[in-house]
Amino acid sequence: MSGPLEPHPANLRISDADRHAVSEALRDAAAEGRIDLEELEERLEQTYAAKTYGDLVPITADLPGPDAVSLPVVRPGSAPRQRATGLEPSYNSSFSMMGEVTRKGVWLMPETHNAVAIMAGATIDLREAVFAEREVVINATSIMAGIDIYVNAHTRVIVEGVGIMGDFSEARDKVPAELTADSPTVRVKGMALMGAVTVQRRPMPGEKKQRRLGKPR
Repeated sequence: MSGPLEPHPANLRISDADRHAVSEALRDAAAEGRIDLEELEERLEQTYAAKTYGDLVPITADLPGPDAVSLPVVRPGSAPRQRATGLEPSYNSSFSMMGEVTRKGVWLMPETHNAVAIMAGATIDLREAVFAEREVVINATSIMAGIDIYVNAHTRVIVEGVGIMGDFSEARDKVPAELTADSPTVRVKGMALMGAVTVQRRPMPGEKKQRRLGKPR
């Protein structure tokens, strides 16, 4: 009696490490001028939405070099390298008064970023950001407002702010932390006066949460 048929390599499920390996290859390609910033963003979105090797391989099929993905791929799990391409926009500050400001997508997070929201909202999404330094600092000031800061599974977070008739804290993770010695650090300082500053670990954009924290299997 013959055994079960082995699945075609293109149908095999990929891991987070595979997605991050492709993300790294795409950033290298952008740094070399092979793809522009718009293509980088589109391909990163496709990468984190991919489920199988068949989905992942075409994303780097037209890119030369050892980082181009083939079938099958096995890459060790680690935090992705944070490497600036010189194409990313960079923001030293975010300010909102009775309105809303959002920083998201592929952008260069400088060593220090000042976020101020007054009777308003601010979103600082660092999940796809490139860090200028291994440790970066966000000085967040919320006055009757809300500031939301999002990081990915591979980013270490240190929250040092204070809430005055408000909340300054790290919310429950939406994905488990996957920290290594190479993980960048985001240190969040400041004050929430009758408002809130919230830091939360979330899946990458386009990536569905694969497991729920605290839910038994």
